[in-house]
Amino acid sequence: MALRAAVAAPRGLRRLFSTSPFSSSLNPPQRPQAEPSTNLFVSGLSKRTTDETLRETFSAFGEVVHAKIVKHRESGYSKGFGFVKYATLEAAGKAIDGMDGKFLDGWVIFVEYAKPRQPPTLPSQNNTNFQYGRQ
Repeated sequence: MALRAAVAAPRGLRRLFSTSPFSSSLNPPQRPQAEPSTNLFVSGLSKRTTDETLRETFSAFGEVVHAKIVKHRESGYSKGFGFVKYATLEAAGKAIDGMDGKFLDGWVIFVEYAKPRQPPTLPSQNNTNFQYGRQ
């Protein structure tokens, strides 16, 4: 009876009860990586982490040019992520290897190369035929 319930179970539960070592759920899909640069994206930061703490922690891997935590515009509280810019690519690579998945102020942080900003689009390019009100 228990075997029959496992066979009739949804696909997710079948994976849970499966004993096959070749399960596809062991390797989750990876996010696309940004190209290596001196600018790093740091996520998972504590609300208590400051710009100075971020700079001091990451300066162990090389010369930090800039360290900034992104804050809410009105409240001034941390949004939980920030950016660290290094002088060299080698220092940035060492920082990723040394700090990704490590604890900072009691929280596990994640460090990766920052993706470049997309240039803003002009409003006239988006919806040229859209008109407000009745015509």
